[in-house]
This record gives sequence, structure tokens and C-alpha cells, in this order.
Amino acid sequence: MSPAVVPPVGARIRQARLERGTSLRALAREVGVSASLVSQIETGKSQPSVSTLYAITTALGISVESLFDAREPAREPAREPAREPAREPVRAGAGGDLPAASPVAAPPTVPLALAAFAAEPGRRIGPLVAAGGRERLELDSGVVWERLGRVPGAEADFLLVTYRPGGSSSASGALMRHPGTEYGHLTSGELILTLAFEEYTLRPGDSVCFESTTPHRYRNDGEVPAVGVWFVSGDVQ
Repeated sequence: MSPAVVPPVGARIRQARLERGTSLRALAREVGVSASLVSQIETGKSQPSVSTLYAITTALGISVESLFDAREPAREPAREPAREPAREPVRAGAGGDLPAASPVAAPPTVPLALAAFAAEPGRRIGPLVAAGGRERLELDSGVVWERLGRVPGAEADFLLVTYRPGGSSSASGALMRHPGTEYGHLTSGELILTLAFEEYTLRPGDSVCFESTTPHRYRNDGEVPAVGVWFVSGDVQ
């Protein structure tokens, strides 16, 4: 497999939404972003940030990892769900993320569905994954995920994560949380982790681990990419 970006994330989100029978406006309301942003994501005009992607996939009952599937998406249902009466739009934070939150206020709950592979439950990535064969997913706000492997039935995300200069897991600055336990090891660059009321600077060789239900956010304030290996395990949602 070529290491090119896995296509097309927006089309897969739209397919899952139509299969669920959810209108674009209803999905936007459930996620807490504007219908315009969801439309732009589905048509490929915009890429979601990490927290927005988690929120969309959770609302649709699919896993983030299913978006790595390099096969073309199946044919979509022909009809769009009936339009709902116009309602007051939900205002989102900058960059289309969930509203900004601080450790003092209740942060947005962004669950992570780790092992529910709706598209292909038995698909295995590995046992050997060559450097040029990683499946790669680029997100808004300067974050790139590369899948390092997958064993069917394992409840885990195993990723090489790159935060480009200025990149963040949330474009709006909102903290995120999800079920499971998170382990990370930084190999190059510097990364700032906001974890509840504390802020930590990760440098090459540093590692972190914490319960992912703790509100958190990563950002790269440096001038070079911050690269590390992340392993997130947790319950199936």
C-alpha cells in the first residue's frame, strides 16, 4: 500500500450517516457544530480536527480506525434523509471544534470507539508493517495519524502521531476526554500536554500515561514537527 492519505474520509462519514438514517442537520446538532461544517467535511472541502472527528464517529456509532480502510467506500443509499425544519444553528468554536472548555468547567465528552470495526471486523494490519506501507490519515489543525498495526478483536489504537508546528488536537483549544487508557512516547520535537489542571512539556525520550477520561489536549508550540508513538486502549463503546 502507498503511504498516501487514505481516501476519502468525508465520503465514509457521509455513507455512515446515510446508513444510520440521520440528516446532516441532526448530526451537526448531536456533535455540537454547524451543519455547514459537517457538509464541508463530507464533501472534502474541510478536514475535521481530532476532537471533531472523535465526536462525529461516536455519534454515528463507527470507529475512528474504520476511516483508515483504504478500500473505496460502498455505494451510498440514494436518498438523503428528509430535511428537518430550520432551527437556530449551534455555534461552534474556532475551527469548527466543540465549544472551548477549561478544566474548571465540564469538558466536552468525546468517547473513542476502539474496537468496533464496522467496515471489516476481521481485517488485520501486520504482523509486519513496513515504513512505506502505513495507512495515513491527515486531520485539520496539523495532526497526522499513521496506523502501525491492528490485531482483530484488540481494543486498541496503535499509531505514529505527528503534530506539525502549530498543530493541536483541538483547533478551538477545547479539552477532550474519552474512555480508556492512553500511553505516549515522544521521539522528536516538543509537545505540550494539558492534563486537567496541569501542563507538561514532552521532549524526546519522554513518555506519558493517564486515564483518557481526564480532560486533555496536545499542542506543538515549536518550529519542528513533534513525533511520537501512541497507544490507546479502552472499552468498546
